[in-house]
Amino acid sequence: MQGTLKEIDLWSILKLIELGQRTGELLVQSYTGTSWFIFFLNGNIVYATSTETQRLRQYLQALGLDQALNQVNPLNFSFNLLEYGQIWALLESGTLTSNQAIKILTNMVYEVLTDLTSLSEATFTFNQAIALSPQLINIKFDLISGDIIRQTQQWKQLYQFIQSPDQFPKIINPNLLVNHSLTESLFKWIDGKTSIRQIARYLNQTSLEIATIIFTEVKQGHLAISQAGLPTNHQHNSAGLRITCIDDSITICRAVEYILQTNGYQVTSISNPVRALSLVFQLKPNLIFCDITMPELDGYELCAMLRKSVAFSQIPIIMLTGKDGFIDRIKARMVGATEYLTKPFREKELLTVVERYLGSNKSTISK
Repeated sequence: MQGTLKEIDLWSILKLIELGQRTGELLVQSYTGTSWFIFFLNGNIVYATSTETQRLRQYLQALGLDQALNQVNPLNFSFNLLEYGQIWALLESGTLTSNQAIKILTNMVYEVLTDLTSLSEATFTFNQAIALSPQLINIKFDLISGDIIRQTQQWKQLYQFIQSPDQFPKIINPNLLVNHSLTESLFKWIDGKTSIRQIARYLNQTSLEIATIIFTEVKQGHLAISQAGLPTNHQHNSAGLRITCIDDSITICRAVEYILQTNGYQVTSISNPVRALSLVFQLKPNLIFCDITMPELDGYELCAMLRKSVAFSQIPIIMLTGKDGFIDRIKARMVGATEYLTKPFREKELLTVVERYLGSNKSTISK
């Protein structure tokens, strides 16, 4: 099941998945490159995430556990490098209680669904797959849809000053320093560098609750709200190096995004190889990861087609595969692949490949 949100709205998609008791992964991609993933078991939601990389650390900060992530050692590529695996690692080590983990996962689901409610320009793909395991939550969409709709309606009442939880509040009236109704814990985060979404996670509240409080202070002229977006220094670090990952496995796409975005790269994943063929010309990546075994159009064919284009004749194309045979490597070279990376691979291996080619292709990057 795939298409665009112009053809069918997200609510209808979620209801179809629930009614059909489907198990698998829903990928929603905006035309700006942001991706969201929702995982299902028999039609119920067990996890939801996005391409954001610091989300879990910010949730853990509310519990004073943000440094605990530094102690989590990935057991394998497909599981522990995802934040879902990190949550389970913290749970198994006793760092998190089951109630804390359930609350974090539930908040993540609500946050993703709220973000997607107002999205209309995007594509979606649902892939039936083995359930994400083990599960800690099992949410019926029908039971929470009313809450999501109410939150969306309440957000609209704030649009006069606040249009997104990714906007940054800052102090503009010095009087606020001595006369304000904000709690001390909230006040210290009003620095113009921390978004409403981040503040909510730090304080274990919803973005709507924080936005409602800030709205009042903005209305009184004490605070100002900057435009939504990433801080300037983040934009500078990531904008120069663009990477595209083409793989029909949403799990692989998510893991590649997680690793590379954490290290300052701008990453876009595409799970449909046919769609990827046209999108890469818009994205203009400096490096491409391409899975070999994909439906409709395999990696060999896709690589060969890209190499025929002047735009991608010199761009590094790294083939991803679960096989490690001599013949497969020869075929990859024959169609113009730059290198061959065997799955599963570790974070260090992935970063080594990226740094090897982006570091030595200064002329390509500057274009």
